[in-house]
Amino acid sequence: MPRIKEGFKGERIVVLPGFLVDELKHDPLGRELYITDIGYYPHAGFHYCERTAEEAQEYVLIYCVEGEGWFRLGGRRYEVVANQFFILPKYQAHAYGSKAEAPWTIYWIHFDGAKAAFFSVGFSCPHDIFPAAHSRIKERLMLFEEIYGAVSSGYNKNYMLYATTSLFHFLGSMKFLGEYRECRFVGTPDKGDMVQRAIHFMQENLNRKLRLSDIAREVRLSPSYFSNVFEEKAGSPPLRYLGYLRIQEACRYLDFTDLKISQISPLVGYEDALYFSRQFTKYMGMSPTEYKARKKG
Repeated sequence: MPRIKEGFKGERIVVLPGFLVDELKHDPLGRELYITDIGYYPHAGFHYCERTAEEAQEYVLIYCVEGEGWFRLGGRRYEVVANQFFILPKYQAHAYGSKAEAPWTIYWIHFDGAKAAFFSVGFSCPHDIFPAAHSRIKERLMLFEEIYGAVSSGYNKNYMLYATTSLFHFLGSMKFLGEYRECRFVGTPDKGDMVQRAIHFMQENLNRKLRLSDIAREVRLSPSYFSNVFEEKAGSPPLRYLGYLRIQEACRYLDFTDLKISQISPLVGYEDALYFSRQFTKYMGMSPTEYKARKKG
């Protein structure tokens, strides 16, 4: 069975055993691209890792969604902020870590295979994935959860190969960022509508802690003026509306996935699963567990 470890509060890790990695290396599909380790570190204060060239046996992708960190590669140090990712090449010494004053929250994958180098080329320095129209950030994070769920399912070759095909999609969404964003055009907001732009920004950042000033800055208005205009047009203050969106998204995960409550809570912006459950109950009048068990349709 894959080995799952716990460390930072809310941390999730899966490490594939050597025999399973060896089997994937000899599979016609698996050898093209396969995962060896995968995880999620929320607010990972004091996170630090250093590897020699001999120890760097796979490519390492780190996707920072909140906070700040850094990495060192080829004698150069790079600073990393929210909504950036990078890929460390194998066989090269490196180090990386979180900033103590603003610990990063990261999704990370160790991967290899015949096609791994193709996806890593050009990404050995930080690259931006900033929220914007068509950015599809939450879809990418949901795809990560698909991969994590497949890899953590135990020894089942079909699950592992499904993780491989999903990893192609996940890495492709970064390699071909513009194409990934433009391919999905149905229901995109009118750029001239401030409220729709604000709502879109909220939807794309449900996993982050958002302040009123963050949303107002996105639409280039002062927080007070933005709040007044938003409430007048949307019928609710911005942060309350954000709460509705978070719970609405949580309902979708509960309805259509088998994710645990502890997995759903960070995806919709709640670091503490117990606090998420209380907020869900406040909005929906029932707990997440009760909601999931309720017959619908």
